[in-house]
Amino acid sequence: MIKQTINLALTIGLFTLVFSTASQAQNSNDKEIRNAAKTAQKATKVLDEIMSISDRSIPEDLLQKARAVAVFPNVVKGAFIIGGQGGKGIITRRVRGEGWSAPALFKLGGGSIGFQIGGSSTDLVMLFMTDDSLKNLLEDRFEIGAEASAAAGPVGRTAKAATDAQLVAQILSYSRSKGLFAGISITGAVISPDNHANRALYSHTAKDLLTGAHKVPTAAIPPATKPFQQAVTRYAR
Repeated sequence: MIKQTINLALTIGLFTLVFSTASQAQNSNDKEIRNAAKTAQKATKVLDEIMSISDRSIPEDLLQKARAVAVFPNVVKGAFIIGGQGGKGIITRRVRGEGWSAPALFKLGGGSIGFQIGGSSTDLVMLFMTDDSLKNLLEDRFEIGAEASAAAGPVGRTAKAATDAQLVAQILSYSRSKGLFAGISITGAVISPDNHANRALYSHTAKDLLTGAHKVPTAAIPPATKPFQQAVTRYAR
């Protein structure tokens, strides 16, 4: 009788442990999905607001040539000082003949000593213009400037006024702070995949999503990130 009681207690304890672990994992996944949805929503709003001012927006002909589009909303001031924190953002890649990929979540931090983003927070937009810059992005850790040339992007209706440096840059970058939008040169910023969020959303990594190793049909892109993919599609057909 005592042995049966002990066995029952052990069974109940094991069941409780398994259930608790599964519940914690589900709660963690749900939190990651909620946070990803917030990031995507903010990034979509940033892109819509920037593109609504045609004479100071990102030139659409550059968007149409971009291999990938990244938006990091609300990057905190001082994020590019060594030891500081950065922000989270979202990136979608152009898939030739198929439109834009399911967006993947990324993190941004690091940066050169002394570089300050003006204002309490800044929205950053990056266009990856070459296959090499996209390849570097898909590494576990990618440093802008060290592994790909970057330049402040031109603004306006078209890219006709772009300088030679801008036209050959692998990455074009922009910032919006306190309502002002302009090209900005970023050196030393480190981009890395947020694969906790990507696995919660897709059960796959950012590299799987952006290389096409795991293809997500447009109709199957999760509601959390779908609006960003649709926004990029509107402006960069």
